[in-house]
Amino acid sequence: MKKYRNLVLLSAILLLLFSVVCVSLAVGKFPITVEGLISGNEMMGRVFLTLRLPRTMVAVIGGFALGIAGSVFQTVFHNPLAAPDMIGVSSGASAGAAFAILFASGTVFSVGLASFIGGLAAVIVTLLLSGAVKNGGKASIVLAGIAVHSLCQTALMFLKTAADPERELASIEYWIMGALNGVSLKNSYVNMIICVVAVLPIFLLSRQIIMLSNSEDEAKMLGVPVNKMRFAVLIFATLAVTSTVSVTGIISFVGLLAPHAATLMTKKVDSFTFLLGGLCGSILLTVADILSRSIASSELPVSIFTSLIGAPFLVWLIWRERRRV
Repeated sequence: MKKYRNLVLLSAILLLLFSVVCVSLAVGKFPITVEGLISGNEMMGRVFLTLRLPRTMVAVIGGFALGIAGSVFQTVFHNPLAAPDMIGVSSGASAGAAFAILFASGTVFSVGLASFIGGLAAVIVTLLLSGAVKNGGKASIVLAGIAVHSLCQTALMFLKTAADPERELASIEYWIMGALNGVSLKNSYVNMIICVVAVLPIFLLSRQIIMLSNSEDEAKMLGVPVNKMRFAVLIFATLAVTSTVSVTGIISFVGLLAPHAATLMTKKVDSFTFLLGGLCGSILLTVADILSRSIASSELPVSIFTSLIGAPFLVWLIWRERRRV
């Protein structure tokens, strides 16, 4: 009965994702039809291959990566409000992107590379700082993450003050808000490969990740090398997040919303819930991207739409946790 229920649930989610992907491939300023693609319409084919397909691919894979990463953070820290920026991912990526916009010509490649390096460096510093505290555990990682986040935010504010208000500052702010309009196959395929490579070990280690949600003593009794395992899975989750945001900019709330949506459907935390969380992330980011390019005459930042859903959900989540206390 349980397997049948999971199969039905997975089939429904996959069908919804397929429908959303089809809409994403069709929606935009330039209309694309199946008949036009089959008949060999050159302009339709070019728009489809160079714009719509890469953009949709990034939304699906990137959303999946953010959803999986959110599941990892919430499970490892045993905190329903945990998100990638808890250990400085987003703030490090933002500082890196701002640096590239100011000092490295601001090309898509340089901004993407600098944000990737910035996010990864912030997390490595966080984990090294927490490792310097003997038997610090999860609390030391959170405290180190807060410190690194503050440092990155300070660096970001300094870079903003040095930016040209009419050109560079606007680019920094727009990148921080997140958008998929600059996505192409050329500047995203490496990042998406990194996403897939980073997500696979998370599924392979899903049993150990779930054990990390227990107390450290219980996890050690079950044979889990807690510190090494926590370090490894956080690095994998960080790779998934940074490889996504370095292409899209900062995407708010997907890593928070998607795992909870999956947990509400399954009522538990296991590898199947992780998978559903990733698929929910794909659907959420793809739908937000569709709205960003269709709801107004000019394209809007994706995070506007993820925040419209995420902010009320966060309030409800805090209210629910308070009632449990």
